Amino acid sequence: MDTQRTGDYFKDILDHLLEDCQIIGFDWRYLYVNDAVARHGRKEKSELLGQRMMDVYPGIDDTPIFRLLAQCMETRTSARMLNEFVYPDGSKGCFDLSIQPIPDGLFILSLDITEHKQAKELIETQLRRLAILRAIDLAILGSTDLRLALKTILEETKAGLEADIVQVELYNPHTFMIETAAAIGNRSRDMERISVSLGEGVGGKAALERRTVAVPNLADAGLAGPLIAVMAKEDAQALYSTPLIAKGTLIGVINVILRSPFTAPQEWLDFFETLAGQTSIAIESAKAFENLQRANLDLKMAYETTIEGWSRALDLRDKETEGHTLRVTEMTLKLTHMAGMTEDEFIHVRRGALLHDIGKMGVPDHILLKPGKLTDEEWVAMRKHPTFAFELLSPIAFLRHAIDIPFCHHEKWDGSGYPRGLKGEEIPLAARLFAVVDVWDALRSDRPYRQGWPEEKVREHIRTLAGTHFDPKAVELFLRVLTL
Repeated sequence: MDTQRTGDYFKDILDHLLEDCQIIGFDWRYLYVNDAVARHGRKEKSELLGQRMMDVYPGIDDTPIFRLLAQCMETRTSARMLNEFVYPDGSKGCFDLSIQPIPDGLFILSLDITEHKQAKELIETQLRRLAILRAIDLAILGSTDLRLALKTILEETKAGLEADIVQVELYNPHTFMIETAAAIGNRSRDMERISVSLGEGVGGKAALERRTVAVPNLADAGLAGPLIAVMAKEDAQALYSTPLIAKGTLIGVINVILRSPFTAPQEWLDFFETLAGQTSIAIESAKAFENLQRANLDLKMAYETTIEGWSRALDLRDKETEGHTLRVTEMTLKLTHMAGMTEDEFIHVRRGALLHDIGKMGVPDHILLKPGKLTDEEWVAMRKHPTFAFELLSPIAFLRHAIDIPFCHHEKWDGSGYPRGLKGEEIPLAARLFAVVDVWDALRSDRPYRQGWPEEKVREHIRTLAGTHFDPKAVELFLRVLTL
């Protein structure tokens, strides 16, 4: 095969290769290009052959690819690089270039890896978005504070959608207004004070029609309203708004704002609406938890009010002990604190102290209200009131842990008390502490059949009962509290 035929043979092979093959002379003119070069360059071969590279592509001589070509041309060395560029229509291309010096200049073999790179970028984008959704899920599961959850959602949404500003507005069904709850990326605080009527502006329309509303270029949209006025201050150019809906109920909108015109592709819009769904779940969960907390607090307050009501009813029934319950409760709580009891125990002690005489509801009036001393038979009836207290309170789960004082405060350290004759530390600590306080207050108070004792006499009497009637440590603790 002669040289001419050999050249034609290899030229024919190069012409039909899928890879770009081109030869550039020392004067930067295209000496040879195959069909792939023309196709990928979106030019005719005639526009390239014999023309200088910098004339065909103005400005190329100020790019990294040209600097590398110049280096290879001068040093006669080989090189490889990835060349990314943007076509006039805005689309992008990416080529893997191999550069090889030849006698006529440079031979350049280019492999189009645009689709491969786009696929890789798509995978990376999907992985980032999955990570964002995971971060939002963790924020929802890990926090019941709506503000903290929204902060995470706004940050992740801003990063995931490459937005400049993200804003969440909540719907107020009483006023039919959509009011800003949180915003990120804004320069002006005005963005955080926006409220619009349902159906007003972009966000109001998205909420009313329950669909995503897109404004790729605000300058061409001719819109008005509070948000648009603030957007002018923010130098915003594009706005996307989608509703926040949970279980069919409108709860607000989320707005994504960009400071340059932006026509969102469908996959961007799909992710935006997915993020809106996560935001809806976060808001609904936080509100549900808040409502549950409020309901629990209301129920707890109702319980406490009921207990205090029972306590006042007992005081009203037994005029001799009016004010006694609150006094002994206050003092017992001081002892409880000094004894190092826990917060949970503290609550049960308070309830038990308030209800310490609840069993007297079962004692007949002619015995309970008798002005003189009780007979032996009457004392038998009176001493049943701790048992009545147990029978009354034990079926109530809420008060089951508060029974110690009502049931056991008449037990004595030496075992001579009632109703069960418990001895020493068999008696619950709360009851041992309360017993001292109960006697202290009773002896200091005036009764129809005697005057209240002086303070010092009461103290001395309590000291003498340590080890028999009272727990010695409880007495020691009580006397120490009196000196505070």
